[in-house]
Amino acid sequence: AHYLMKKFNKKVLVITPDDVEARRIYEDLYSFNEGEAFLFPKRDIVFYKIDAASHEIVFERLKVIKRLSEDRPYAVVASVDALLDRMPPFYLFRKYQFSLKIGDKIDLGKFLKKLEVMGYERVQMVEGKGQFSVRGGIIDIFPSTEEYPFRIELFDDEVDSLRTFDVMTQRSIKTAEEVFIFPATEFIVEEEHIKRGISSLSKDLNSYLSKIRKTKSGMAEKLREKFDEIMEEISQGKKRESIKVLINYFYEDLQSIKDYVGEDAIVILDETNRIKQRVSNLQLEFNENFKNLLERGEVIPEQREIFFDYTEVVERLKNNFLVIMNTLAKPEGELHPQRIVNFVSRSMHSFHGKMDLLVEDLKYYKATGYRVLLLSGNKDRAKILKETLDEYGIDSVVVEDKEYDIQRGQVVIYPASITKGFEYVDAKFAVISDSEIFGQTKRARKPVKMKNAERIKSFTELEVGSYVVHVNYGIGKYEGIEKIKVDGVIRDYLKIVYAGGDVLFVPVEQLDLVQKYVGPTDNPPKLNKLGGGEWIRAKRKAKKAAEDLAKDLIQLYAKRQMAKGHAFSPDTPWQKEFEDQFPYEETEDQLRCIKEIKEDMEKDKPMDRLLCGDVGYGKTEVALRAAFKAVADGKQVAFLCPTTILAYQHYTNFLERFKEFPVKIEMLSRFRTPKEQAQIIKGLADGTIDIVVGTHRLLQNDVKFKDLGLLIIDEEQRFGVVHKEKIKKLKENIDVLTLSATPIPRTLHMSLIGIRDMSILENPPEDRFPVETYVVEFNEELIKDAILREVGRGGQVYFVYNRVQGIEKMANFIKELVPNCRIAVAHGQMEESKLEQVMVDFLKGEYDVLVTTTIIETGLDIPNVNTIIVYDADKLGLAQLYQLRGRVGRSNRLAYAYFTYRKDKVLSEVAEKRLNAIKEFTEFGSGFKIAMRDLEIRGAGNLLGAEQHGHIDAVGYDLYLKLLEEAIRNLKGEQPKEEITTTIDLKVSAYIDSSYIEDENLRLEMYKKIASIESREDMMEVAEELIDRFGDYPKPVEALLDIAYIKAVASKLHIVEISEKSSGVILKFKDKDSVDMETVEKMVREYKGNLTFSSQYPPYLTYKYNKKETLLKELIELVEKMKDLQLAKK
Repeated sequence: AHYLMKKFNKKVLVITPDDVEARRIYEDLYSFNEGEAFLFPKRDIVFYKIDAASHEIVFERLKVIKRLSEDRPYAVVASVDALLDRMPPFYLFRKYQFSLKIGDKIDLGKFLKKLEVMGYERVQMVEGKGQFSVRGGIIDIFPSTEEYPFRIELFDDEVDSLRTFDVMTQRSIKTAEEVFIFPATEFIVEEEHIKRGISSLSKDLNSYLSKIRKTKSGMAEKLREKFDEIMEEISQGKKRESIKVLINYFYEDLQSIKDYVGEDAIVILDETNRIKQRVSNLQLEFNENFKNLLERGEVIPEQREIFFDYTEVVERLKNNFLVIMNTLAKPEGELHPQRIVNFVSRSMHSFHGKMDLLVEDLKYYKATGYRVLLLSGNKDRAKILKETLDEYGIDSVVVEDKEYDIQRGQVVIYPASITKGFEYVDAKFAVISDSEIFGQTKRARKPVKMKNAERIKSFTELEVGSYVVHVNYGIGKYEGIEKIKVDGVIRDYLKIVYAGGDVLFVPVEQLDLVQKYVGPTDNPPKLNKLGGGEWIRAKRKAKKAAEDLAKDLIQLYAKRQMAKGHAFSPDTPWQKEFEDQFPYEETEDQLRCIKEIKEDMEKDKPMDRLLCGDVGYGKTEVALRAAFKAVADGKQVAFLCPTTILAYQHYTNFLERFKEFPVKIEMLSRFRTPKEQAQIIKGLADGTIDIVVGTHRLLQNDVKFKDLGLLIIDEEQRFGVVHKEKIKKLKENIDVLTLSATPIPRTLHMSLIGIRDMSILENPPEDRFPVETYVVEFNEELIKDAILREVGRGGQVYFVYNRVQGIEKMANFIKELVPNCRIAVAHGQMEESKLEQVMVDFLKGEYDVLVTTTIIETGLDIPNVNTIIVYDADKLGLAQLYQLRGRVGRSNRLAYAYFTYRKDKVLSEVAEKRLNAIKEFTEFGSGFKIAMRDLEIRGAGNLLGAEQHGHIDAVGYDLYLKLLEEAIRNLKGEQPKEEITTTIDLKVSAYIDSSYIEDENLRLEMYKKIASIESREDMMEVAEELIDRFGDYPKPVEALLDIAYIKAVASKLHIVEISEKSSGVILKFKDKDSVDMETVEKMVREYKGNLTFSSQYPPYLTYKYNKKETLLKELIELVEKMKDLQLAKK
């Protein structure tokens, strides 16, 4: 493919028998042609009504279609499944793509209409691809094929500026010259398509209904209702994706991906016999399914036309230059090749990293005049390989030009990788891949754009009905923003309702005193009474608990600092060899964490480090390297896990990674017989075992180590109190590494610096497959299809049913649904040994479906499970669903998640809201911030220990953290900052009008940012953000910014109140000690009669301003001068 594309400068389409093969060929091609090779995934077809679906596959397909609309050569790989998809005519994509440059004129109305035809959805705030929003003269759009969204600013009808922005912070990143906008859907429908589609669909629907009405009236009604709704949505330009199962109605000329690459392209067919077999299996399967769908009244007969049949496709292929690659030269049925070329090829054998064997083969190849290409995977390995071959006296050259012409008898090293090497005997050409040379492949990972959600200043989404905490009044319920006019002055207030219906109105400039209430569980908190003593008591208790905790943490840290431990030697060459065998490129995070851990190990103080990172973020590899370092220094390693199943999983991991090294590894858990346990205990005592992985069995008194050097603890918070005490004893003078899968908040991380060593993995490593997610009403047939599809491709399924009562009944229901599948049940109330047995059997592949409660949220990593079905998803929080979805999609195939709910039950308002949030999250990834925040709070709870949960519950997480930070600062001997809140009562209208920011949540977010202003830099920053996101701001917003800044400076000057009276503006100090008399006297002299000081209690300044219009600017000047004078004295 690569050769033909380059030689003839044409597009190349490779068709494979299945997805796995397509992926493999694509990855090999990508390694040589990054940016020129693409994988075209097959469309996912579901005939049932879907409420929301993720768009990953859609955007992958669009990215390829965009490339095909460019006049450049590209290589596209697709399975035959994707080739059979009927697609809209290609001209529509050429017609509906355009770019905008600065200075272009646009007619806003027509422009927005065009975006809607192109499948873009209008929203309040752009959070995902395929969305746009309009605020005055600012248009935000996230083009379907770009990495970042764009902000288009208009001046009248002209594009005045273009810039990219960050979805998380909504701030601009950098200016751009041009934005390219490609359709956000495959189904571009113009007026005539809609008319044509709906009229012919109605005709077929009516004729079919009249046929079945007599015998199946209920079914006819259901069908009529379903299709009426679909037609209504399509005619309103909504739910474009429904067209994919009705595609034959909407377009006259349907095409396939082959037509998109054009008749000029070269088509390569990989194994035509297997392709043909696959097509016949697909058609059998589809016909069987379709028959069932017809019988159940989900479809009408003409819908079976959504795929091409094989003969149609073959006809279309005949116009192209075809290359057929078959293992056996059989005469082709439908395709008649003009020329058959036979050549002998052999697959390459593996050298498993044994250089002498490789050298022997290379000598033979050189002597017989072969051209040899060695693929090293990356540049570092190319250098190492060249040096090694030099030592063996083999001449080789490292090249980076993929067009390099290899000479006979020459060995060339190139930094790419393919799955398997090969040898063409007649052509005397051999390719040896990195996996054959080194024993495994270093797959470079594509960089992941998304940073941890911690970049968000997290006063996340307050919604009406949210619980909030006011620092002075406690927990109440937020009821929205109210505009109140007093003495002709307009202000916005937050309305908060407390126990007994009492209402508190908080002026928006005091928003810094209000936080969203977040507790350690999903249960709603108890509201406080306004003016009661209970809030003060709860706060006092939490403060005391935070102080005790801080004291414990600091004492523990000091004790470990004093202790003497083993200082490990620097890395050995073996360590490097071990690390080179890691099959992936490390992420920057991993490298940083490994470096931090090794530095700790090399000191003579015992290490005590916490490593945090979500499952799949690569913690295990970091722990394995620490373990290797310890063993290389002659020390033993114990890896302690909370459950037998996790121990089993880590044990198999250790065996796999250490297999090339003389290290003895054992597992001590309930899965070992008493006899085996006794032998392992003996081996630990006499030092013949280097590494032991085990459960709390390791903590029993009969387990003694000869020379334990490193203890690794997985998920420490999941051990009981008794075990925790034993762990404490075991920890005393050895190095300890604790692993945790729950992310923790940045603020907590920062406040613990210096008393708890932490390493944090923030970025997911692998370019994981996206998880195709559906939000859908629970439907037996859909579930059956989903299970059979997964099991049919050799995978396994999680079915999450989150109630122990009734779980057996549900399992039986699934057994009846899919009688040939092997079903198991797992939940937290089972006997521990039984639960563990089920989980291990499932891990070994002895069951197909695991019906389970949410206990699978944490820890377990089973790559073979690639479908998850969640029952009653509307009862779970976003954070839980986010974590559950993360259980699948950990291997090299597409994964599916189905979040189901039951329609017949009346959804409560909360569940309805949740369901909408799940839909938003599924479609655009929005709400990710909230999910992350919930998870972090759980993480914080785990880290701080269960005994703190009650206090976090009583005062909310933010306030508890603040108390903890204060306590730590005090104990470290830092001066506590005196918090003075200045109240400002000036007769100035200061608010954000809905005509400037329409959406209430966005208004609140900006109010919160304004209330957090502490310096002139902050004020400039927020002002810039307002202009960037919403355009130039009106006077009342400017007043709001000025007031926030005056308040910030005044509080530092110990001014507690600034109010407007008939005599002028009064600036009241806290008390006599707060007044810096020298500064006051200088100011009074400078302001000559316009500023007077009164020393009565409390003391105050009176300022006579010049003009009402400039009052705020004058006050800014006044307080800044006072601040500067005080600073100059210091």
